[in-house]
Amino acid sequence: MSPPTSELHIDIEALSGICGSISIACWIVVFSPQIIENVRRSSADGLSLAFIIVWLLGDVFNILGAVLQGVLPTMIILAVYYTIADIVLLAQCFYYRGFTLSDAPTKPPTPPHTDEESTEHSPLLSVNNVPHSTHRPSITDASGLTGRTNSTSSYHTQIDITHLSPAIPLIPAPTSPNPRKAHSTLYTLLFNTGALLLVTIAGILGWWLTSHHSPRSQHHHHHHHIIDPLTTNPLPLNPLGQLFGYLCALLYLASRIPQILLNHRRKSTEGVSMLFFLFACVGNLTYVMSIFAYEPTCATGGWRVGCGEGEWGTVYRRYVLVNASWIAGSAGTLVLDLGIFAQFWRYGGGSD
Repeated sequence: MSPPTSELHIDIEALSGICGSISIACWIVVFSPQIIENVRRSSADGLSLAFIIVWLLGDVFNILGAVLQGVLPTMIILAVYYTIADIVLLAQCFYYRGFTLSDAPTKPPTPPHTDEESTEHSPLLSVNNVPHSTHRPSITDASGLTGRTNSTSSYHTQIDITHLSPAIPLIPAPTSPNPRKAHSTLYTLLFNTGALLLVTIAGILGWWLTSHHSPRSQHHHHHHHIIDPLTTNPLPLNPLGQLFGYLCALLYLASRIPQILLNHRRKSTEGVSMLFFLFACVGNLTYVMSIFAYEPTCATGGWRVGCGEGEWGTVYRRYVLVNASWIAGSAGTLVLDLGIFAQFWRYGGGSD
C-alpha cells in the first residue's frame, strides 16, 4: 500500500474533506428511503430482522470504540444518530409483524370455513360463505334432459344459477381503487441517480462551508480516530477502542448475510429500498477514500518537508493501522452490498 503522492497535483486535504463530507451526507439520509418504503407498503416483510438487529449492535460498538479511540463530538453524534435510526427500523418491523424474531412473511387472513369440505364430487362453482348443502337448485347433466340426479353416477357437474335471480345480482369482486403502477427501469435509474446527485452536492457544499469557516486544525473533522495532524504526538492506539472497532466491523459484515439469505429464499427483493443500499455503498466508498487521502505531518516539518528518511511513510502506515478496523468494516460491507445489488438485478421487485 503506497500513500498518495504529490505528483498527482491534487490537494489531498481537499480530496479527503470532500469525500468525508459526502460520506456524512449519505449516512444522514441512508435510512430515510427504507423507512418511507415500509410506511408506504404498511409492511416490513422485505427486511430481515437479523440484519437490523446485528447492524444495531454494530452501531453500539461503533459508539463505544469511537469514544475510546478519541473521535471528535461530531462523529459521536452521528454514531448516536445511526443507532436511533436502527431502532426506528426495528420498531417498524415489530409494529407491522408483531413482536417476533422470525423473518416469515405476515400471513394473509384465512377465508371463512365452511361446514362441508370440498371433495371430487363438490361443485366447481358455489356461493361464497354458503355451505354446499344449502345451495339453491342447480342444473345437473348426469342423466341428459331429465333434470334428476342419477344416484349411481360417479361424477356429475353442477352449475350455480343463484346469480340469475333478480333479487341476487352478480357483483364483481372488489378491486383496488388506486393500484400503484410499477415504475420503469429508466424512471428508477433517473430517480436514484438524481437522489445520489443531490446528496453528493449537499456533501460538497457542506465541505465548502466548513473549510471556509474553520481553522486548519479542524479540516480533518471527518476522520475517525485521529488526532490533530499539526501536532507532533504519535497517533494514539487505544487497545479497548480497537477491540470495539473490530467487533463493530465484524458485526457490520455479518449483518448483510441474513438479508442476502432472505432475498434468496424469497427469490425477490420486494419491499427493500434500492436507495437504502445505494446510499450505504456511496457512504462506505467515500469514507474509505477520505481515510486513505491523508497528509501526514512529520515531527520535523510540514507535509513531506523536513521529513527524515522513511518518516513520512511510517506516520502514514501508523495512521492506516489506527483506522484499519473501520476500513475493514466499510470495505467489507461495500463488497457484500454489491451482492445485494446483484439480487436486485436478478430477482427484480425492488423499490424506488
